[in-house]
Amino acid sequence: MMKQSTLSAWLKTIVIGMALCGLAVYGIVLPSFGASLTASYPEFQNRFWPWLIFLWASGLPCYAVLVLGWLIAGRIGRDRSFTEENARSLKWVAWLAAGDACFFFAGNVLLLLLNMSHAGVFLLSLLVVFTGAAIAVAAAALSHLVGKAAALQEQSDLTI
Repeated sequence: MMKQSTLSAWLKTIVIGMALCGLAVYGIVLPSFGASLTASYPEFQNRFWPWLIFLWASGLPCYAVLVLGWLIAGRIGRDRSFTEENARSLKWVAWLAAGDACFFFAGNVLLLLLNMSHAGVFLLSLLVVFTGAAIAVAAAALSHLVGKAAALQEQSDLTI
């Protein structure tokens, strides 16, 4: 069985890795892809900045979730896995994921209506929206379970 401190270290390593991958995607890959696309198809030049700003904005909640994940990992390392704090943090993760999924959907609809997107891109974006919704539901379920476990642990601590 893995120790709490080891689990916490692994979780923090994953959070750092995800943050670095996100920086690479949002800071290098997306701008480079957009620049090469507009170089190949100059008629898409007017779409570059609206799409890039939209994608950057959709990444902000992801970094808020990484901060919450870091805080949860720290509490796990201090042997405070089942706490109301973690339940609240997981609830925030659920809200952020749901909000980001709604924002991403609405943004794609708007860009499609402004003739700055393609129906195929919109259909592909639905995968991102459903992934965000799935993360929101999973985080909400974990929040509920962690909250129940925290209540049981508190009850158990009081009876000893």
